Amino acid sequence: MKLNEVVPWGRTLEEYKLMFNLSLSDLNTKILGCGDGPASFNTEMTQLGRSVVSIDPIYQFSAEQIKQRVEEVYEPVISQVKQNSNRFVWKNFCDANELGQVRLATMEKFLTDYEVGKATGRYLYQSLPSLELADNKFELCLCSHLLFLYSQQLSLDFHIASIFELLRISPEVRIFPLINLDCQLSPYVEPVIQELSSKGINVKLETVAYEFQKGGNQMLRISRKSRL
Repeated sequence: MKLNEVVPWGRTLEEYKLMFNLSLSDLNTKILGCGDGPASFNTEMTQLGRSVVSIDPIYQFSAEQIKQRVEEVYEPVISQVKQNSNRFVWKNFCDANELGQVRLATMEKFLTDYEVGKATGRYLYQSLPSLELADNKFELCLCSHLLFLYSQQLSLDFHIASIFELLRISPEVRIFPLINLDCQLSPYVEPVIQELSSKGINVKLETVAYEFQKGGNQMLRISRKSRL
C-alpha cells in the first residue's frame, strides 16, 4: 500500500453501533475491527473498558504521516461529496460541511490514541485475505467499508477468501455496507451468500438504522456454529 493512494475516513462508535446493529452484549465481546482505518471506534471502546483490536494496512504508517494524508485528502473528498450530494441521505449530517467537521474530529480522536494503541497491540498492520491471528481469537468481527464497497477493485475470490479467513478468527462476522462506490448493490453479495450457504454457514441480510450512501442500509451477518 502507498499512502498517497489511501483516503483516510474515520467513523465513530455511535456509527458503528448503528451500522452493525450492536447490542450491549455485542459491545462486551472481544471484537476485531477489520479495515477500521482512522475510526475512533477503538479509541472510544477502549475508554469504556471494552476490548477491540483493529487491523488495517494503513497502520504501517506513523500518526504524523496519517495526519498529513488526512489533511491532503480532506478538501477533495468534501468537494466530491458536495458535487454528488444527491447520492447521500442527509439525516445524520445536515450537509457536507457538518460531515467534514465530524470526520475531522473523529480522526483527530483516533490520532491522539494511535501510537499508544499500536504499542499495546490494539492497532495491527495486517491486511486481508491472510491474517496473522490465532483461530477463534475473537468473538465478533466487524468489517467496515471494505468488502463489497470496493467490488471493482477487489475480486469475488478475494471476498470469499477474506470472509473465510475472518470466520477462522471469529465465529461471527458482520459486513457493512453491501453497496459499491456507485451506491449499487455489490454483484458479489449473492455469489458470496450462495458460497457460504453451501458450506453450512449461516448468512443473513439485515437492515440497519444507518444510511448515509443511498441504499446503503444493510449489513451481512455471517455465523458458524463450529470450527471451520
